Amino acid sequence: MPLTDDVIVVEGLTKRYKTVTALDGFSMRVRKGEIYGLLGPNGAGKTTALHVLMGVLTPTAGRVTVFGHSPFDDRETLAPRVNFSSAYVQMPFNLSARQNLDIFARLYGLPDRTNKIESLLAAFKLTAMAKSKTGSLSSGEQTRLNLCKALLNDPDLLFLDEPTASLDPDIADLVRRTLHDFQKRKGLTIVYTSHNMAEVETLCDRVLFLHRGKAITEGTPKEVADRFKKDSLEKVFIHLARTGDVMDAETSR
Repeated sequence: MPLTDDVIVVEGLTKRYKTVTALDGFSMRVRKGEIYGLLGPNGAGKTTALHVLMGVLTPTAGRVTVFGHSPFDDRETLAPRVNFSSAYVQMPFNLSARQNLDIFARLYGLPDRTNKIESLLAAFKLTAMAKSKTGSLSSGEQTRLNLCKALLNDPDLLFLDEPTASLDPDIADLVRRTLHDFQKRKGLTIVYTSHNMAEVETLCDRVLFLHRGKAITEGTPKEVADRFKKDSLEKVFIHLARTGDVMDAETSR
């Protein structure tokens, strides 16, 4: 699929909290149909950036558009086309897995919610747990349930915050393959944060590294590794986290 249309445009994005600058004037463009990795050590600004892109946080300065709309002023227009999943967001524990999905399906106004729910439960190997209370599910099962929720409305844009953080290697592989299948079949655009650099190298078309709220470098995983003179993104990540030295990337631009 040709990657030509910009789904997300960010220009000079800054977010300050009193004396703390979480995002410091960074820009990026995410193209239609790509998986875009937003990377960096803890505290780099990834989660803040996601929240601004989803319209949850208002930036201090800068311009953000999603499908040509403001995520702050046009939320009703964007809501049917966007969804979000995080390993750190929980659904009501007293409802079953299927009941939780049914509530969200009703909120999204799905006409054939039963079939949609069952197909997603099957895709993420949760059918056997469908009647179980959500609070009784393991952290990995809850993570997969959140992914089911995020795909219910067939979004055009999906924000994923460390979607495999609590998964064992086998289930993490299932999730990656399932997400990649959805992305290819539906032309889905995904913005992806993860600390698993091997996963990022496998999934992401392009990545952007944030460091202390600033965009350090952007490109394909190989291009970014080459700029830092490293043979993997993991080594780039470790280099930034341990030293904070961004000179390799800056001098290679």
